[in-house]
Amino acid sequence: MNELLIENLLLLMVLCLLAVAYLRMADKLNIIDKPNQRSSHTRITVRGGGVIFPVSLLLYSIIHGFPYLYFIAGLTLIAVISFADDLKHQSRKLRLAVHFAAVLLLLFQVNEMSLPYWLLPILFVLTIGVINAYNFMDGINGITSGYAIIMLLTLIFLHQEVSFIDVQYLYALLTGALVFACMNFRKKALCFAGDVGSVSMAFSLVFPVMLLIFTTGNPLFILLFGVYGVDTVLTIVHRLMKRENIFEAHRQHLFQYLANEAKWPHVSVSALYMSIQLLLNTGIYFVWKNGNANTQWWFAIASMLLLGAVHTFVKFSIIRRQKIVA
Repeated sequence: MNELLIENLLLLMVLCLLAVAYLRMADKLNIIDKPNQRSSHTRITVRGGGVIFPVSLLLYSIIHGFPYLYFIAGLTLIAVISFADDLKHQSRKLRLAVHFAAVLLLLFQVNEMSLPYWLLPILFVLTIGVINAYNFMDGINGITSGYAIIMLLTLIFLHQEVSFIDVQYLYALLTGALVFACMNFRKKALCFAGDVGSVSMAFSLVFPVMLLIFTTGNPLFILLFGVYGVDTVLTIVHRLMKRENIFEAHRQHLFQYLANEAKWPHVSVSALYMSIQLLLNTGIYFVWKNGNANTQWWFAIASMLLLGAVHTFVKFSIIRRQKIVA
């Protein structure tokens, strides 16, 4: 335990130094995000600070002798192309090709648990979906780091019940999320995560959640992505109903309506999403520990329907109040 504490304190110090160095370098190299009509911010801000997430896991891997070699190779690929895209727009075909290769490496790592082959295409689609959901949802101060912190604290808690991954992996990623939160979870953010942050964090969270699901044999834990999942799916449905191109930038997620139209402070919106996911995670734990399979399925269905109903009610209440074309 003492060794774990010392390692994480050292990692915290190193990541803090790297974060400060990145802010200075990005400012000099003009790695910035300029607000436009689709943005939820109004100030020019350093972009790509989420590079701290893959760096935290790379340092973990170096210290521990690369225990998840295929995963870290995939993370490196997806982080590099995402950071390159933050610097200068990369072609969609190139990004898709790299994402494809990275997810295959992740699944190769997960498949060491000898999963049935028919399951791998399903996992591939789900992984791509989570990555895109995180990328869509990264738009206001604190939401990426705050949501990740809730996820990681939950996974660390669950690890006390069932060992599904090297727990230091979770602590290292949590340390990276905390360091980034100090720069971003504030009224005036010092930097934004960028694609490198949102995509890398999604990729890094999918891995332990997959291991947890296959270690326990329980798909209930997919609900650890529940709040993001509901917002993403219902926003896509809304845009399809409006016959919009779902791949174009927009400001139609519920969190964007709350921040931009309802004028909630960014950190308040992020805290709301964190709190709802924490509440859902608490329910997941108690149903997993005390309920049978039928109870767990009913909980999953009821919780998603409730989240969907609340999401729809709040969103369209804002639309009506602000007289927005729905």
